[in-house]
Amino acid sequence: MDSNSSSNLDSPHETTGGGAGDVELLAELTRQIQAIESQIGRRIVGQHQVVRELLVAILAGGHALLVGVPGLAKTMLIRTLARAVDVGFRRIQFTPDLMPADVTGTDVLAEDRATGERAFRFVPGPIFANIVLADEINRTPPKTQAALLEAMQERQVTVGGRRHELPLPFFVLATQNPLDQEGTYPLPEAQMDRFLLQIQVDYPSQQDELRIAMESEFADESDIEQVIDGQRLTVFQQLVQRLPMSEVVADYAVRLTRATRPDGTEASDSVKRYVRWGAGPRASRHLVLAAKAWAAMEGRSQATATDVQAVAKSVLRHRVRTNFAAEADGITTESFLDELIGSTSPIQGEGANGLGSVLRSSATR
Repeated sequence: MDSNSSSNLDSPHETTGGGAGDVELLAELTRQIQAIESQIGRRIVGQHQVVRELLVAILAGGHALLVGVPGLAKTMLIRTLARAVDVGFRRIQFTPDLMPADVTGTDVLAEDRATGERAFRFVPGPIFANIVLADEINRTPPKTQAALLEAMQERQVTVGGRRHELPLPFFVLATQNPLDQEGTYPLPEAQMDRFLLQIQVDYPSQQDELRIAMESEFADESDIEQVIDGQRLTVFQQLVQRLPMSEVVADYAVRLTRATRPDGTEASDSVKRYVRWGAGPRASRHLVLAAKAWAAMEGRSQATATDVQAVAKSVLRHRVRTNFAAEADGITTESFLDELIGSTSPIQGEGANGLGSVLRSSATR
């Protein structure tokens, strides 16, 4: 590999593919993202990584799944973000008795008062919004969960044989409780793969929790200022799409994804031993988009290998399934991905993949 290719890994270019106009637009994007983070910080204490990853999903035009125990302000975070972005917002509380029509909408028989004629009229469901909060998405049965599949992938719903386009931009921001809690249903793999990121929401630090306990004047939702509208957000998404990425960095993203597949030629012995199935090609595309969005939020015009590493766990964690051997050896998906990312060199052919020995040693600690 020549020196120019190697330098592309961590040395972004100073200009974007669209010229001086994109440079100015990138600077505006960075300022607006900081303004949104500031508004969110008026209601949400800490959780800076979670907020940034949620904004990555928005800029990359993808959906996000927030996973954590109840009481970590997942719903409040999404509602606050939706308030800071001036777009249509709807919240769907997923329950065991929720039906698909309660999400997508349904045809109803309506009578024209002037003529007396009756005809079916489509009544849109709450999915017809720019930002849809799917609250506790895993508390509803698979039949209703599947109602989101077409909407998430194709930005449309089909009711009564007729297609209905969803408004753009369109995001599903879902919350989920851990699957070991009573009354939850695991999401189908096909639906999990539609989420660009699975964001892990952990307990706050002691300092942040103390502030939560002592603070008495957090901002109300109505106090949150609207920073950007949907049209400007779409412009920012288009900018992220056309930001350049060197082939070397893109190759690194693809190799990370392919390294998770136990049947692939790139799989290490430990991947073959511990992984039931790995991430598909959509993960490679999402990893590239998320890395571009991460770089753009920091005001950089080209994503590097470091940006890929920053988003890799959230892109891959819901697309990799470990098997019983991993559970027996105390290896979790999180620890597996940590070691996989650490053992895969950004430059192809450099560094030995010592994943198996490292995983076994970490499992015994």
